[in-house]
Amino acid sequence: MRALLQRVTEARVGLVGDGGAAEDLAAIGRGLVVLVCTEKQDGEDAAAYFARKIANLRVFEDDRGKTNLSIRDVAGEALVVSQFTLAADWKKGNRPGFSGAADPETAERLYMKLVDNLRAEGVAVQTGKFRSHMRIHLVNDGPFTLWMQSD
Repeated sequence: MRALLQRVTEARVGLVGDGGAAEDLAAIGRGLVVLVCTEKQDGEDAAAYFARKIANLRVFEDDRGKTNLSIRDVAGEALVVSQFTLAADWKKGNRPGFSGAADPETAERLYMKLVDNLRAEGVAVQTGKFRSHMRIHLVNDGPFTLWMQSD
């Protein structure tokens, strides 16, 4: 599993329609945008591990300006969006390959398992729409961006 986390002051995701306009799906205030990619070797244990880590990562500032607070500590929200392109193999040629990504059925199941586990950890979660063309608008706070990879 791979995830790109961005600490944000606000974010929203919209579904791109036929005319190119984006219809709003979800929005959050202070929290994390979590772009998630499940890979072929991933199982439910990866979804549980990532959810636990995301819920407990101390990436928000306390009153002294130190990153000592988790998303739960600040009552933040998570906007979780599936993004298979994080599995890109870009080393050979100029067209990235995505053969390392899980098949769509497995990916959706594990994506939803991650979302469910995050909610069970006490995090308010909004989501994008799986296998859809979306637009994400966000205000990165810091900027503060983390890469997570299970292997």
